[in-house]
Amino acid sequence: MMPTAELLATDYRVYAPDFPGYGKSDKPKHTLELPELAETLCKWMDAVGIQRATMLGNSFGCQIIVEFAVRYGDRIERAILQGPTIDRHARTLPQQMWRLLLNSPLEDPSQAPLQAYDYWQAGWSRLVRTVQISLSDRIEEKLPYMHVPTLVVRGQEDPVVPQQWAEEVVQLLPNARLVVIPGGGHTLNYSRPLELTRVTRAFMAATESPFVNQDKFNANAHI
Repeated sequence: MMPTAELLATDYRVYAPDFPGYGKSDKPKHTLELPELAETLCKWMDAVGIQRATMLGNSFGCQIIVEFAVRYGDRIERAILQGPTIDRHARTLPQQMWRLLLNSPLEDPSQAPLQAYDYWQAGWSRLVRTVQISLSDRIEEKLPYMHVPTLVVRGQEDPVVPQQWAEEVVQLLPNARLVVIPGGGHTLNYSRPLELTRVTRAFMAATESPFVNQDKFNANAHI
């Protein structure tokens, strides 16, 4: 998340927390389930003094944000779901592995060693359990209850999140629009941070006023 976070930090106060078990955080034996991840995020916000926040996530991070929004709707101001998983039409491990393989050439080559290091830090058992949690999460059943302005962002070439699924996500959300970034793959927050930052800034500016033209906001866009 750092390439996007650093760009956004010029205009906003930005945090990129590591959840327990991942990154530089402690490594409990228990792999946190989605409700626990949402609860941990809420407690972390309490600890650092954040009452409400705009949340931006990629892939499984989107699933955490949706879980958080459903459980703690008063603590989230708006959401940016970049490459939201899991496509309900491909909810099997072989399908997802094949899509990730197709996505690999679309990503910045420097991303692979960073991901490998993150996976090594998390540990094999936690990685496996996280994949299981991601695949079993019925995100489509929660989206209709996420009542905050939401921007769904998809890379035009992303095989993990096809256009059909991205559009379905937007249709299920009460207050959302879709932006497609040309040529992008699944991890725009790393490979296309300038484009993701630009649409994020525009989205935040458009949703600052309580008198937003929702018909205009809900229109999908290719940029």
